Amino acid sequence: MKLFSDFSHRRRILAGCAAAACLLLAPALAMAQAAYPAKPIRLIVPFTPGGVTDTSGRLIAEQLSKRLGQQVVIDNKPGASGNIGTQLVAAAEPDGYTLLLGFDGTMVINPHVFDKVPFNTVRDFAPVGKIGDAILILVANNNFPARNVRDTIALSKTQAGGLSFGTSGTGGTPHIAGELLKQRTGAVLVHVPYKGGGQAMTDVLGGSIPLVYTAIAGAVQHVKSGKLHALAVSSAQRATSLPDVPTFIESGVADFEINSWVGILAPAKTPRAIVTRLNTELNAVLADPEVRERLNQLGIGATPGTPEKFGEEIARDLARYGSVVKAAGIKAE
Repeated sequence: MKLFSDFSHRRRILAGCAAAACLLLAPALAMAQAAYPAKPIRLIVPFTPGGVTDTSGRLIAEQLSKRLGQQVVIDNKPGASGNIGTQLVAAAEPDGYTLLLGFDGTMVINPHVFDKVPFNTVRDFAPVGKIGDAILILVANNNFPARNVRDTIALSKTQAGGLSFGTSGTGGTPHIAGELLKQRTGAVLVHVPYKGGGQAMTDVLGGSIPLVYTAIAGAVQHVKSGKLHALAVSSAQRATSLPDVPTFIESGVADFEINSWVGILAPAKTPRAIVTRLNTELNAVLADPEVRERLNQLGIGATPGTPEKFGEEIARDLARYGSVVKAAGIKAE
């Protein structure tokens, strides 16, 4: 009995010590999170420097650095259509010091077009917030006989082999948009992948290909100068940079809305307080008129919002693009 009594007494002492330790540790953890960030933050961009995604990331990193009081340093980790850099963040310590510049092509399309990706979009990341949407546009060379979406669809059904449309590459958002247009309307369109949007734009300007689906930033100057004809944009509303160009919805393709987005994500299990702090500062940056204008020049419309809303959009796109990819039989090259 005495041995049992001693054991119970020791167990009560140990339990008391553990509880005390937890009480002491809780304020320390709270203080650590409250002091965030206490050192520079690495923002991994899973692409090479110079593209629109990279440029938008650098702009946001510059502005976040001012608000957070610590440098947000861009770290380009390209490879495998963004999969390599994205996986690095998925495996990083969830402490708020390694973040991802997430791109829809990598996060919600790659999981369907690659046989295997080294991350799980939903399970491995904590959404921080969306930076914005890049509007997509379908343009034609000036010798193309159709002047609107309805006539383009009709023309495609009369051409032997259909009509070719170029994009920046297999599995990108413009490619998915073109395939979705085919599935929704019965248009006979043949995808021609290029190694970048610039080469596709050169060929449509030269008349080597009739149509190109691309981000509006790469086409706007050619449309405004009259070198290309814009058929439609696939956003819900008209683009402010090209207000005379109708949407696909206005052109008779119901519920046809597909944009390319970019945002910030953290590793899963990043403390909620840190995610909230980052989201608050990101939204403040996106509310700045100068930042919004600079993003607009890149063809990106700022879309501040909550982590939850961004997470819902990621899950929605992951599901809906999967069916498009499967029906079109798209595979990464």
